[in-house]
Amino acid sequence: MRASGAGDILTYWLALALAVLTVGLIYRLLRLRQGLGLTAVRDNQEAARSLGVDARRMKATVYFAAAFVTGLCGALIYVQKARISPDAAFAVTDWTAYVIFIVVIGGIGTIEGPIVGVIVFFVLQKLLAGYGSWYLMVLGLIGIAVMLFAPRGLWGLFAQRTGIQLFPVRRRLAGAPQPLSENAKGGPNG
Repeated sequence: MRASGAGDILTYWLALALAVLTVGLIYRLLRLRQGLGLTAVRDNQEAARSLGVDARRMKATVYFAAAFVTGLCGALIYVQKARISPDAAFAVTDWTAYVIFIVVIGGIGTIEGPIVGVIVFFVLQKLLAGYGSWYLMVLGLIGIAVMLFAPRGLWGLFAQRTGIQLFPVRRRLAGAPQPLSENAKGGPNG
């Protein structure tokens, strides 16, 4: 086996391990008390502060954790590419536009959304690779269509229609009445 092939395999497994670890840590964090504090800060910073949540510390912790994981991802990318150049690191089409597309397509505010977005992005990239830069126009049109017809992204649309959640992080008030299904309301079949 060539040394470059072995390096690619090692980089792949390291990236997969980093992705699984990151998703696991995010899920765990959002299920803990600190995750509830983060949600409170996101929804209303002043109200969260009045309940004793240190919003500044929460934001700083999330910022540093995200920067650390982003740095690890960047290190893996440049280990795999074996070269570093400013145009490759800060190109708008290579990073920013793709990340925005992935999140919009998959769904904002969920753990599953960006995972679905990455899968859709790579499938579209493989299918449209032969069309040169026209595939960027197609990606833009698909992004606009998803924003118009599925504002919560593909995963949001799927979850809304099926009720399936792989990483349930939403909290419900204990003792609050749950919405009744169509049959329990005395709907068309009841």
